[in-house]
Amino acid sequence: MDVTKTHLAHDLDHNSPLISCRYLPGSSNTVFVGSQDYSVWRFDVSSKAKVEYKFPEKTWVRGMAFDSAGKTLITAGFDGRLIWWPTEGENPEPIRVLDAHKGWARAVVVSPDDSLVASVGNDRVVRLWNFSDGSLVREMPGHEAHIYNVAFHPDGKHLVTGDLTCQLIDWDLDTGKQLRSWQAESLQKYDKTFKAIIGGFRSMTFSEDGQFIAVSGITNVSNAFAGVGNPSVVVFDWETGKQQIEHLSSKKVRGVAWGVEIHPSGLRIATVGGSGGHLFFWKPDGAEEFSTLKLKRDGRDLDLAPDNLHLAVAHSDGHLRIYKMDAKDA
Repeated sequence: MDVTKTHLAHDLDHNSPLISCRYLPGSSNTVFVGSQDYSVWRFDVSSKAKVEYKFPEKTWVRGMAFDSAGKTLITAGFDGRLIWWPTEGENPEPIRVLDAHKGWARAVVVSPDDSLVASVGNDRVVRLWNFSDGSLVREMPGHEAHIYNVAFHPDGKHLVTGDLTCQLIDWDLDTGKQLRSWQAESLQKYDKTFKAIIGGFRSMTFSEDGQFIAVSGITNVSNAFAGVGNPSVVVFDWETGKQQIEHLSSKKVRGVAWGVEIHPSGLRIATVGGSGGHLFFWKPDGAEEFSTLKLKRDGRDLDLAPDNLHLAVAHSDGHLRIYKMDAKDA
């Protein structure tokens, strides 16, 4: 793998802007995308065929999660609903629909053992659900702002949530109690002119070994109304909760880091929306990127393929683009 040779491998056109994307577990050829046409679509990368997942009510879907076997998809929509779907079939219908949150349901994840589903949203409550029947297991209040993202630690014993003010809370899954909290201060700002907070964790992920947690968003904001600032990825050491590093743009690219991944090799990768869009690559100890790829349009979400060689990016121009992190003939 040579990320300095990253290039466009597949370009799948859609007729509506895309806002989210996730690979099907175990398949580097199947990608699910959330679109502004109020549907989720399942793309076959090699054939470019797609299947529509039609929703009972019009909604945009930013949150998507799967069980480890890749048989079930759970979506979190801006209508506050969680929906269970089959990942296969030409005319997929909802398996289960839950009114999960008041306001936007922003993110959803499935626990490593497939027993629990965690969801978060604008009502500032973390909710745990039984994966098999959708019953409510526990509600966990504690955030004072809209909750933007959620992730299970790989050990299956902890849940981490992050909100608009970039507060992180570590929850004990057995008791539902808060164990600790800390903040990524650089990823949020109160704009006195517009009297609004801009920031929030647009993406959150753990390293494969659970040693690090990476969060992404926007920093150095000069205008909250227009969203003028620079992309940033902040990485914390999980055991201590201390910030390990903040990855920034050497050229002060404007935009938001909408998606972040920690590659098994240790590299940190982000997709940026703004200034036409970019892919950034950082070494674990590098504050500035060592490689970038200019994208055709803004990147709105990012996912690493199961083969650890390809990246899916949901673009604002309605294209799902697949990038290979190697030379074209490799």
